[in-house]
Amino acid sequence: MPNRNVPKATLQRYPIYLKALRKLSNSGVERIMSRELSEYVNIQPTTIRRDFSFLGNLGKQGYGYDVSKLIDIFSQELGLEFDEKIILVGAGNLGRALMKYNKWNYVVGEITCAFDISPDRQGVRFGIPVYDLADLEVKIPKGCRIAILTASGDIQPTVDRLIACGIVGIVDFTHEHIQVPKGVAIKSVDVVSSIQELVFETNSLNNK
Repeated sequence: MPNRNVPKATLQRYPIYLKALRKLSNSGVERIMSRELSEYVNIQPTTIRRDFSFLGNLGKQGYGYDVSKLIDIFSQELGLEFDEKIILVGAGNLGRALMKYNKWNYVVGEITCAFDISPDRQGVRFGIPVYDLADLEVKIPKGCRIAILTASGDIQPTVDRLIACGIVGIVDFTHEHIQVPKGVAIKSVDVVSSIQELVFETNSLNNK
């Protein structure tokens, strides 16, 4: 049985492995050695083998790892599916940039639809339908669990509606304080704070 006491640092590397493996699979690679994967993800082979060992005996010495098998195992471990239906709330400048990108590096799914209160932003953008936010309860895809929030107003009421529709994971770009019940996860993305941290780290390096 796999060891379920996976260290946090190892868990943080699992999405990196999954992203790389999906790209490799998409390129036709069926089997890979730890040293080959090491060059691809810039992680030491010994670390890769140790990380993989927490999930069981995944490969054979001299034979390498089955890429398809690894993708299945990591997808199960991370609870990610390639066809995950993601919705976007807020089709302004940032929302449109996310819709235009909508690739997610072969790791999760894709934005299947978006919502906005402004009629000017509704319609089809980059092949993605943008609906009136008033129609959220009617238009949200069946089984949708993940929402990206880039709206600029009525944030908490919108979050409450999303949760009522079955959303259990929110990527939040709003910088607003959001309250959610137990069982709902929020990942806040604060670009300004990240830049501030980077400036601080850069200044620290330059002053050494």
